[in-house]
Amino acid sequence: MDFELSEEQLMIKESAREWCNRHMPFDRIREMEINGYPYPKDIPKGLGEQGFIMGVVPEEHGGLGLDWLTQSLISEEIGYADPTIATAAAFMAVGTGWGFVIDKFASEEIRDNFIRPAIKGEKFVGIASTEPSGGSDVANHKSNARKVGDEWVLNGEKTFISGVEEAREWGGGYWTNVRTGDPSGGASHKHMTAFFVPVDSEGFHPDVPYRDAGRHSLSTSGFRMENVRVPENYMLGKENKGFYGTMEGFDNARILIAASAVGVTERLLDVAMEYIKERHTFGKPLAKYEGIQFELVKLYREMEATRLLCYKTAWMQDKRYQEGKYKPKEVAKWISMIKWKAPHLALKAANQTMHWLGAAGYTDEYPIEMAWRGVMSYCVGAEGGANIQKIVIGRELLGPEYIPYR
Repeated sequence: MDFELSEEQLMIKESAREWCNRHMPFDRIREMEINGYPYPKDIPKGLGEQGFIMGVVPEEHGGLGLDWLTQSLISEEIGYADPTIATAAAFMAVGTGWGFVIDKFASEEIRDNFIRPAIKGEKFVGIASTEPSGGSDVANHKSNARKVGDEWVLNGEKTFISGVEEAREWGGGYWTNVRTGDPSGGASHKHMTAFFVPVDSEGFHPDVPYRDAGRHSLSTSGFRMENVRVPENYMLGKENKGFYGTMEGFDNARILIAASAVGVTERLLDVAMEYIKERHTFGKPLAKYEGIQFELVKLYREMEATRLLCYKTAWMQDKRYQEGKYKPKEVAKWISMIKWKAPHLALKAANQTMHWLGAAGYTDEYPIEMAWRGVMSYCVGAEGGANIQKIVIGRELLGPEYIPYR
């Protein structure tokens, strides 16, 4: 068991931090948070030029063929640089996690027109799963598709979708789940099919973006599909088998979200440590008060434990893909643990450090309040809520017959 990163991994991690320091300084991130969407295009283009977006995609498809651990190291640095977690959400978790799965099942037409440009940061690809009737039960959706000649006609509505405005402005599309069978004939997940739906499709109607509490630089909205026609080769995978690819996409995105959240936690603790060493009360620096120092120590301990948990999970995902050593459900248990743990730890760190800084921590002079708002999105449900992660973990510990409410 070797806990040492390779020289190449350390070089890529350092390169990512240096690039972020130059192109995503705090003042820039604050400006983006104030100005709101659409996301400034020079950042994804720069990330793409460095090979940081979808680095896990095979080289023959335009990526770098990185492993998931190395991609996680990049995500960690992105989270450190942008504690709103908007950059990590858009281009690491969504763009990379789902882009990898889209590429895996895509036709050459989709790869050439969407995946290769998205790797360069020129287009946006993502996931459209959640519907107004619910999100966590991904198989129980109402959007549907029917075969008409050599095309599929899609109808339905999706909501809480990341990057719709960016995809409209730059070009792009979504892994979109629809029903292609009669759910009354068996388990609903056996009637899910995934299609790649370009945002410029006729009948694609975007909603007005939502006013989210955080991640302001990235748009979140939804869209309606009214007789959207896509060709047969825009099906991702096989008919009625979309559920399995969808679970794979969520797993990949959750790994990168967790890594990003570790980066956010580290940034908050660095900011707080600098402050409590310099700020004095009653003649002593705040860092000398046990009530603060001991809480800092506990948070740091949790951060390092969570970091190792993230690294192990990414390593397991690599073993799954490269050697078939682990089955998807085996890795899913660990993925759910880090998706549950890491964002909540970042939220806890934001809450604690804001208290240490007092009034200053509640202002926009420090990144704490925007991190506090941003990471909350991954605690309440983005890419899977906490209770869903608990169900996945419990299923693997106790067996599927003990899934709650089934």
